[in-house]
Amino acid sequence: MNLTPPHSPTLLIVDDDEDILSLLTLFFQKHGYSVRVAEEGGGMRAALAAEPVDLVILDVMLRGEDGFSLCRSLRTASRVPVIMLTAMADHTDRVVGLEIGADDYLTKPFDARELLARVKAVLRRTHDGGGAVAETRPCLGFAGWRLDVARRELRSEDGTLVLLSGGEFDLLLAFVEHPQRVLTRDQLLDLARGLSHGAYDRSIDVQVSRLRHKLEDDPKNPALIRTVRNGGYIFTPQVRRQ
Repeated sequence: MNLTPPHSPTLLIVDDDEDILSLLTLFFQKHGYSVRVAEEGGGMRAALAAEPVDLVILDVMLRGEDGFSLCRSLRTASRVPVIMLTAMADHTDRVVGLEIGADDYLTKPFDARELLARVKAVLRRTHDGGGAVAETRPCLGFAGWRLDVARRELRSEDGTLVLLSGGEFDLLLAFVEHPQRVLTRDQLLDLARGLSHGAYDRSIDVQVSRLRHKLEDDPKNPALIRTVRNGGYIFTPQVRRQ
C-alpha cells in the first residue's frame, strides 16, 4: 500500500545501518514523505542520478567513502539540502559538516521527531522561498554580485552561478537586506531562519567564513563582511534592487 500522497517531498536517507533505514523509512512515510534509501556512496549517487530528491539525510560514518566526502562532492554539483547525522558529540564534526555545505546536523542517538522537525525547517526555507511571496521580491545587487531571491541563486559579475547551501543563502540574504548595520550573532540567527540557536552557538561564524571564501577577494582580510569586535558583523556594500 502506498503510504505517501502524490507530490509529497522525497527524502534520500543514506545510512549503512539497516535498522535505522527501516525505522526512518516507516516513520517518514507515516508523516507523508516519499522515501528512498542507500547504504553507501555509490548507492547515493545512483539514486540521485535516477531521480531528483528534495533533501538528503546523510550519515557521517559509512562503509567506504564517509559522509563528509560525499557531502563535499555533492556540493560541487548540487544545491539539494543535506542534513548530516553524526555519532560524535564533538563540535568538530559539526563544524566540518557546516564548512563543507551541510544545511543542518543531528547527533546520534536522536529522537525521530526532532529529525522530522529539522527536515521540515530545512525544506521550508529552501523550498517555500520559491513561493508567491518570494516571487515578488527583487533581485539584489552588491559589489558586482547579483542575488536572485526568488530562485535562491547567487551570480558573479560575469554571470557565473555560485553554489550556496540553504544556510549560506539565508545568511547572505539577511546581510543583503540589512546592509551597513552592525548585526549581532543572535540577530543573524533570528534573521537567517533555520540556523539553530541551540545546536552550536558559533554556527554563524562558520557560515560567515564560508561566505567570505565565496565572496571576498581576500577572505583573510574581508571587505564585504567585516567583523565588529564585541558586536557581530557588518555588511559594507551598497545594495541596489535590480
